[in-house]
Amino acid sequence: MARHLITSALPYINGIKHLGNMVGSMLPADVYSRYLRQRGHDVLYICATDEHGTPAELAAKEQGLPVAEFCAQAHDAQKAVYDGFALAFDYFGRSSSPENREITQHFARKLNENGFIEERAIRQVYSPADGRFLPDRYVEGTCPHCGYDKARGDQCENCTRVLDPTDLINPRSAISGSTDLEVRETKHLFLLQSKLQHEVEAWVARHEADWPQLASSIARKWLNEGLHDRAITRDLDWGVPVPADTWPELAAEGKVFYVWFDAPIEYIGATKEWADQDPENRDWKSWWYDADTEVRYTEFMAKDNVPFHTVMFPATELGVREPWKKVDYVKAFNWLTYYGGKFSTSQKRGVFTDQALDILPADYWRYFLIANAPESDDSSFTWEHFTATVNKDLADTLGNFVNRVLSFSRKRFGEEAPAGGEPGEAETRLGEQIAELLAEYESQMEALQFRKAAAALRALWSAGNSYLEEKAPWLEIKTDKEAAALTLRTAMNLIHLYAVVSEPFIPATAKTMREAFSLADDTAAWVSGDEAKALASVPAGTPFTVPPVLFAKLTDEDLETYKERFGGEEG
Repeated sequence: MARHLITSALPYINGIKHLGNMVGSMLPADVYSRYLRQRGHDVLYICATDEHGTPAELAAKEQGLPVAEFCAQAHDAQKAVYDGFALAFDYFGRSSSPENREITQHFARKLNENGFIEERAIRQVYSPADGRFLPDRYVEGTCPHCGYDKARGDQCENCTRVLDPTDLINPRSAISGSTDLEVRETKHLFLLQSKLQHEVEAWVARHEADWPQLASSIARKWLNEGLHDRAITRDLDWGVPVPADTWPELAAEGKVFYVWFDAPIEYIGATKEWADQDPENRDWKSWWYDADTEVRYTEFMAKDNVPFHTVMFPATELGVREPWKKVDYVKAFNWLTYYGGKFSTSQKRGVFTDQALDILPADYWRYFLIANAPESDDSSFTWEHFTATVNKDLADTLGNFVNRVLSFSRKRFGEEAPAGGEPGEAETRLGEQIAELLAEYESQMEALQFRKAAAALRALWSAGNSYLEEKAPWLEIKTDKEAAALTLRTAMNLIHLYAVVSEPFIPATAKTMREAFSLADDTAAWVSGDEAKALASVPAGTPFTVPPVLFAKLTDEDLETYKERFGGEEG
């Protein structure tokens, strides 16, 4: 079987993420990873918190914590939420790790040796009161376009205009509040992306036909506009330091690498963190170094991250002139909106992942988000849509089927799967239908078409209900007890099949369904087409229990409560 390396966009350290962030990277990566593992592939799913940059320092300052302590606490808080969502990372690292520092500095040295880094003098805002140069986000003031008095030096959050610190009216230091600011000359390192333009174009040309249109069009747009040389250092206290053996003057000034230079390298760094925990059994280089033909690398991210991963990071890897693994497939997502408006961490708009878990278990959210993933276009979260989906698909179609079958069978036949007669025409048709639907589900999962995969899974669940309605065991039992027994045993086999194939979407519920049957040797990782046709994994006499309600139906009162708490108006 193939080796699959999977990464999702690194969640930034400053705060718990919203549902849009979850569905745009980590959750679909987890669903895909789980599916591949079940199919027998060797999978490594890597992610990490992105911990460097100005926002981390500012967030730490707001909380009155040293930035290292703030990041450690925030990492643990985020990891707890991802555990709550049952994200099965093989490793969830930190971009502030020694491993990432080592590899980032190695990349920088190699780029410099190969002539792709240049030291340049630029003019930058300096604060005498703070005794330091101020990165863009460390300068605040009034936006010249809309008058917002808390605009940052890189962008106005109110009107979204891109700014330069010198554009601001009445600028001040975000550290001390001082308005005594000067513009001075300082030196920074620039990655000469312009020299790598043709190589990046050739690399993208070899891959873009296989990527989703969203990913390839964004990459092509950036390349058509031309790659510009980009500053890759900043004046910050927190970050991967410029190595003194290569740039002693800049190192003495405390320069660190720009977060967007070291963050993608953390995919490699986190893999080394993973390997360093068990070096005798884990080889991080086998996944990343000289692994082009052995490893298939898939990245998951929202569209705002696509340029960095399809153009900028590949440029970095190409410029190093070493055989580092580059992405094979970029699964890009559009935005999930909240009633038509953007989710916003800073403005606390929308539902955040910790709040979601306070309301309902993870499987409710996992299924809804993947079934409505913003693949071809933006999609909108509304409480009305969420409630309708939960009630129709999860509570009625799946949950009610499981409860009806097991409760009725226990009531009429006891706590073991009944035998009944030999399967008939209805069971043969059902088996063929299930095998066809399972093949469709597999096809869509292989193609990373998550909404279509969810539709195929839903169709599998619906087939069970249709079979139950056709056979009507509650009527059969009045005239033919053996026929009713066959119907119920067949339906139990469907429940077991659902448990196996639904695991990527709803792992906790799948486990509950599977554990309802006391099978002596239940090690099935997947269901073959022949097994789907036979529907014989739960033989007669298998003890079973009736699990608690799998999915509670949401009421109109629930809907109003959610809307009152989070808002439910058009954005």
